[in-house]
Amino acid sequence: MAERVGSYSTSDLSRKSGDIIAEALRHPVTITQRSKPRLVLLNIEDYELLKRQSDMRSVGTIDTMSDDLLGEFQAAVDAYADSDEAGR
Repeated sequence: MAERVGSYSTSDLSRKSGDIIAEALRHPVTITQRSKPRLVLLNIEDYELLKRQSDMRSVGTIDTMSDDLLGEFQAAVDAYADSDEAGR
């Protein structure tokens, strides 16, 4: 039996795969193993949306960092270097 709506055990998946897939087409479904979430089934549109959203996040470099963030970064590096030298 399902633990809660949208959450099924791996045993449920083997017994009720058709029902679980049908539900996953409507909204994400969690698959648990030993009562711990292990997998998420979701429709392809939701998956592609997540991929597009993650592609919008880009890795920045020091050159693209704002002056404020760069200052905080430099202060953190300096503080770490000072504490490392003090620990020697």
